Amino acid sequence: MTHRTQRLSLWASLLSLCILMTACDDASNKDVSTQSTTQLKIDEVSKDVSGWPRTLMTSHGPVTLTKQPTRIVSTSVTMTGTLLAIDAPIIGSGATIPNTNISDDQGFFTQWSECASKKGLKVLYQTEHNAEAVIRENPDLILISATGGDSALKLYDQLKDIAPTAVINYGDKSWMQLAKVLGNFIGLEENANILIDTFNQQIDQFKEVATLPPQPTTALVYYRDGTGGNIWTSESAQGQLLTQLGFTLSPIPDSMRGDLSMGKRNDIVIASGERFPDALTGNTLLLFATEPPQEAMVKNNAYLAETPAILNNSIYAVGNDTFRLDYFSSSNMIQRLTNLFKKDKHALTSNP
Repeated sequence: MTHRTQRLSLWASLLSLCILMTACDDASNKDVSTQSTTQLKIDEVSKDVSGWPRTLMTSHGPVTLTKQPTRIVSTSVTMTGTLLAIDAPIIGSGATIPNTNISDDQGFFTQWSECASKKGLKVLYQTEHNAEAVIRENPDLILISATGGDSALKLYDQLKDIAPTAVINYGDKSWMQLAKVLGNFIGLEENANILIDTFNQQIDQFKEVATLPPQPTTALVYYRDGTGGNIWTSESAQGQLLTQLGFTLSPIPDSMRGDLSMGKRNDIVIASGERFPDALTGNTLLLFATEPPQEAMVKNNAYLAETPAILNNSIYAVGNDTFRLDYFSSSNMIQRLTNLFKKDKHALTSNP
C-alpha cells in the first residue's frame, strides 16, 4: 500500500469516527433534554431554547404548553389575583360568595375587583365548582389550586382532557413565588419580575420608616366566637410576607399541630378550645381577615387574659382582605402596617 493510500485510509477512519461521535452526542443531547423534563421538581418549569414548548411539573405530573396561552381559566379565586397582577390573558374565574366583607357583588375579592372589571373577567360560578362552565369558555389552559376552599381538584379528571390543566399549590408560597411559577409557565416572566421588583421597593420602604411592635409575633385568623383561631406558619404566604417585613414569627407549640380537620396543611395550625391560649405565644398578635373593631373583642376575651400580647396591649387588625394574599392585598397590608408602626407619619406616601 502506498503512502498516499495509507493517508486516505486514515482520513476515512477519522471521518467515520467523527460521524459516530457526533451521532452519539446528538443522542445524548436528546436524552438530556428528555431527562431534564422528567426530573423536574414540582413547580419547576423547563422550556425550549426558542421559548416554547414549556413544561411545568405539578403534583399530578408534567403539563406542557406548545405555545403561549391566550384563554386562561382559573378555578381558584385566590390564584386569579396573581394572574391579574401579571396581566395574564385570563378570561374567566371561579368566585366566592358575593357581597361579603371580602368580596364584591360578583364574588370577586375586593382588592382586585376593579382590575377584574376593567379586564372584563367573567364569573364562571360562585363557590360550587362547575366543569360545564369552564368548558364553555373554550380555554387553552386551566388552573386548579391544590389546597384551600377554592380547590376544584374533584374536577381534575374531567377537565384535563379538555385543555392543559395544571394543579398548583398556593398554600406553601408567597404570591411572589406564585407569580414566578405562573410567569415562567405562561411566558410572562418579565411581567412577574417587574411586579416583584416594584413590591420589593414597598418592603424596603416599610423597613425604613417602621418601628416594629414587641416581637415575636403570632399571626392568626381569630374565630369571632373567641374559641380559637387559625395560626399562620412560616410556610404560609402571610408568614413569609411578615418575615420579609422584618417580623419574627413566634414558635407554635408542637402540641397544637394535631388537628387535621381541614386536611393536612403546612400554612396554618388550628388552635381551639383549651389549647388556644397556649398557642398565642407571641408578644404581639396580628389579626388577619378582620378590621380594628375586633381588636377589642380579643382584648376583652377573659380566656386569653394571661397571654403575652394581651398583657402587652399589642394587638392589631390588618384588614379583611388579608385572608388571601396577592399583590393587591399585600400592598394594602403593607400600607396598613405602615400607618400603624411608622416612625414619621409623613415618611411614606401612598403605595405605587
